[in-house]
Amino acid sequence: MDNSSLNVLILAAGLGTRLRPLTNDVPKPLVPVVDASILDLQARKARAIGNVRLHANAHYLAEQVVEAGKALGFEKVWVEQPEILGTAGPLRRIYAEGYRGGLLVMNGDAYCNFDLRAFVNNAQAQAARPDGPQVALLAVDFPKVNTFRVGADGRLAGIAGRFGETSGTPATFSGVSWYSDAALSRIREGESDIREFWKQEIAAGRAPFVDMTQQRATWIDMGSPEGLMAAVEARLKELGRDVNEAVIEPGVKIPAGVTIRHSVIYAGAEIAEGETVENEIRGKGFKWTVLCHPERRTEGS
Repeated sequence: MDNSSLNVLILAAGLGTRLRPLTNDVPKPLVPVVDASILDLQARKARAIGNVRLHANAHYLAEQVVEAGKALGFEKVWVEQPEILGTAGPLRRIYAEGYRGGLLVMNGDAYCNFDLRAFVNNAQAQAARPDGPQVALLAVDFPKVNTFRVGADGRLAGIAGRFGETSGTPATFSGVSWYSDAALSRIREGESDIREFWKQEIAAGRAPFVDMTQQRATWIDMGSPEGLMAAVEARLKELGRDVNEAVIEPGVKIPAGVTIRHSVIYAGAEIAEGETVENEIRGKGFKWTVLCHPERRTEGS
């Protein structure tokens, strides 16, 4: 195979439990966010880097992710059955299957506006230095989480409550990371928790580089109703539209006399004639009230 391209893995195997019943029939990475799914939006951002091969993993409602991957031109969607392989497992598998050229990892439930090309260039430049780090992690500043501890050398020194140093600059992992082929080759068979691999790299004197240059970029975990609304608002803003407008999934019929403001309406939503819907997400069998208008937030991974 051609190994001159950068491989990109979008993690899309989550169960979407915080968005049920919306995710009863559609996996979280395929939930529409205004005009496209997060899987689609992440793929677009990855392609902006240049020459890439797109991969995704899938588990819950995997057949839908496989079909979406085909439509979006993915190299492959790796189905994980009967169990999810964590994060480390899919990384090791891509390397074991012979893919080379480095690997960029992204989350399939995060709305963000990172400059991925700048991040990859920075990561590759760090790795090219003598004894340079072969893993790079993109960090944001989110005090609610901020479990990373970054040393004065710009490398990961520890994770609060997990391992390593308790001092250092606090930061939050964005879910975006880069691995050289050499780093991927060191992930052990059966390893699932990528944090354990980072710990091993630190112990071996190869601590991951933490890129702190995009800390104020938009980064939203859309895995909760609040996060989903925040992602919708961010997408509307990106499209130059009013963040308070109604977003209605194509094909949904709205009864006469209905007023909808700052709300998202998905297929199957029950709406009465003359009703006013405001600050809500509605769909088949659910109605969520979402009042906030966050610019940047996460609900945790």
